[in-house]
Amino acid sequence: MPFKRISRPIILGIVGDSAAGKTTLSAGIAQVLGPDRTVTICTDDYHRFDRKQRAENGISALDPAGNYIDILEQHIHLLRDGKPILKPIYNHHGGTLDAPEYVEPKEYIILEGLLGYATRTMRDAYDVKVYLEPEEDLRVRWKIQRDCGKRGYTREQVLSSLEKRVTDSVDFIQPQRTFADMVVKFYPPEGNAEETGAHLNVRHTLRPTLPHPDLTPVLEAGANKGLRLELARDVDGKPVDVLDIAGDIDDRRAKTMEDLLWNLIPEAQHLRENLGRFTDDQNQLGMSHPLALSQLLITYHMVKAALGHHAI
Repeated sequence: MPFKRISRPIILGIVGDSAAGKTTLSAGIAQVLGPDRTVTICTDDYHRFDRKQRAENGISALDPAGNYIDILEQHIHLLRDGKPILKPIYNHHGGTLDAPEYVEPKEYIILEGLLGYATRTMRDAYDVKVYLEPEEDLRVRWKIQRDCGKRGYTREQVLSSLEKRVTDSVDFIQPQRTFADMVVKFYPPEGNAEETGAHLNVRHTLRPTLPHPDLTPVLEAGANKGLRLELARDVDGKPVDVLDIAGDIDDRRAKTMEDLLWNLIPEAQHLRENLGRFTDDQNQLGMSHPLALSQLLITYHMVKAALGHHAI
């Protein structure tokens, strides 16, 4: 039976704890899909309190009570229906609530932030749901790098904030992992615990809630050369496919997988060279094959969703 192209916007959710890599992942996907066809929204803009108020009332940004979850629900469904929203803005640099922004939906919508899957109403609106869970020591390093380098915090302030948020992370962020179609975990390679950038490994837990691409041609060409796919049990005991991409995968192997995915989505060949870009710990632009392949794999699902391959 032929698939019917979907006329409404296609929505991607990317959820994870603070400094899990959501913005970096989102930016690359938006570049591949085409900036003129994609709008990216940070759900953290729906914070109810500014930084000073949170310090006074003791409610962290990770707590749904500290966010306008009901307004976020409304806005996601308005966007899905092709209607504009007046989106609030949380200024991460100053920790202030700024004037709202008029946002019109585009063909693709990326919603990234802390609490995107917090309610059933929100979860029902997504076509593709991704959860980011980097190894915890790596996330801490990324958070220190970002908050000290871009948001004016001291290292001590960042570590103090992390300590205060541990319970909220367990209570409010981590349970959202259950609802993702894909769980993406970046982690350092064995013997190089200090790695934070280009040579990180990545593990994709692929749940059967989406029809994932057939990677057999690439895997058969060399199963032990940077790529491995195996059937496993997730933390809840349910069967999943697990795709591991090594941080030291060579250029040729990475390109082979890239080409396979591009050939599966010829409708989306925009700005290929922008895949896998990130800012390293020296504030320099770097490139990562595992990141690029992760972005491309998620893009594949967005394009297939638009073509009606897994409409909801």
